Amino acid sequence: MSNLEGINLAMQTPLNADGAIDFAVFERLIEDYIAAGVQGLVLGAGTGQHPYLTEDECNRLYEAGIKQIAGRVNVICQTSALNMDEVIRRSRHAENSGANALMILPPYLEGPDDEDGLFAFYREIDAAVGIDIVGYNIPQSTGIAVSVPLLLRLKELRNYRWIKDSAGDFTTHQEYLQTGIDVLNGCDTTTFAALMAGTKGVIWGAANYMPHEAAKLYGLITARDLEAALVLWQKMLPSLLFIWRNPYVPAVLRAAELRGFGTGNVRRPLQRLTAAQDAALQKALAPLMVDGPL
Repeated sequence: MSNLEGINLAMQTPLNADGAIDFAVFERLIEDYIAAGVQGLVLGAGTGQHPYLTEDECNRLYEAGIKQIAGRVNVICQTSALNMDEVIRRSRHAENSGANALMILPPYLEGPDDEDGLFAFYREIDAAVGIDIVGYNIPQSTGIAVSVPLLLRLKELRNYRWIKDSAGDFTTHQEYLQTGIDVLNGCDTTTFAALMAGTKGVIWGAANYMPHEAAKLYGLITARDLEAALVLWQKMLPSLLFIWRNPYVPAVLRAAELRGFGTGNVRRPLQRLTAAQDAALQKALAPLMVDGPL
């Protein structure tokens, strides 16, 4: 069983100007993020433009990333797909490559949305793999919400030990915590509150552009130095509010580029921020730029 407590950085997939994965930058970012003090890296996350990567690209990305990380931090690989056989194939490949856990979306886009269908989906994957599954609640993207009663059923599966909650509904998040399953926060703007409420850790896209601050925030909260944690949080919050209300992946990647992490490039059909959005992002980042990385 995996211990995914702490900051699991939902890692970007750096791209060249032509849209190809830049593995040299990818490996350099891994070193930067580990040096910043995060506890885990999520490869092929939504922030890593997973929907726009091929299965072969994901496999090569995971192989290279796991080799580079070399056990220094946890590795979570997203193996979501629309086709059931592909989910299992991707999942087994990631497991065989050395992943510590798998992050898997529910069967979105006209898949089953009733609770029996969702349970059957994860039960089949659970039987096919031997490492932890991180379920994923992000109804604003999938159209499917994981209810508390369903979560209670899922936690009885052998490998379904974690759920990433990116919905932003803090009431539901706290209900998840009452079930006894290990919860990872995925909503950038509720990170402080979630950690205060007892969430084990986070899968955090914004950590791509502020890895030092993310790691320090977690350390301050776990040490119960809450006054210092709140001061740091207030510097982080303006940019978090911006990325949550604007094109998320382009905003995170551009913020990372501005702070010296990655290329900022997106893959079609994603587009870069407009000039107005870019200016607003830079204003939101200003509190973080005063002192530079921690």
